[in-house]
Amino acid sequence: MFRDIPQAIKATQGQLKALEAWRKAQGMERARLLRQIPPETGKLLAILLAGAPAGDALEVGTGAGYSGLWLALACRATGRRLTTFELDPAKAELARQSFAAADVLDVVEFTEGDALAGLTAVQALAFCFIDAERGMARTAFELALARLPRGGLICVDNAISHAAEFQDFLDDAVGDPRVDAVIVPIGSGLLVCRKV
Repeated sequence: MFRDIPQAIKATQGQLKALEAWRKAQGMERARLLRQIPPETGKLLAILLAGAPAGDALEVGTGAGYSGLWLALACRATGRRLTTFELDPAKAELARQSFAAADVLDVVEFTEGDALAGLTAVQALAFCFIDAERGMARTAFELALARLPRGGLICVDNAISHAAEFQDFLDDAVGDPRVDAVIVPIGSGLLVCRKV
């Protein structure tokens, strides 16, 4: 997956990282920052998705599309599709441009809209990445878990950097008997849950 990343994906990832750095240097307010995952988190997500049971993937919170590009690599390698949702119109436009420039629309279905409604409509799922507002993490987790087969995965970003904002949910997820769960100290912290 990582040995021959297509040039279009590499270039788009580089452009998104440069845009994120520029926005930070401009002192943009937190809501306008892209807050993208680091490459090592992206690689871990791709490896986890590639090893998930048969089925497609869903991402809650596309942002500008950086994490979706890592997930697209795993989808291509394993014959899956990724459905990803973003509510913020400005980020949604960046994501549309990113996915088109990276030439991943064959494996990525992008929706500007409510991920919770999208999750409700999904019948079967193998993998879900949640990188959205902390207030919706628990609801997204429950909706995804109900649609996963045994061995299916849910990953939640910012489990260390923003833990105070949703500590109750993180504690509940780690202790949930329906999943094996661990918080991995990579990037901003990644909660990884495998349905038992």
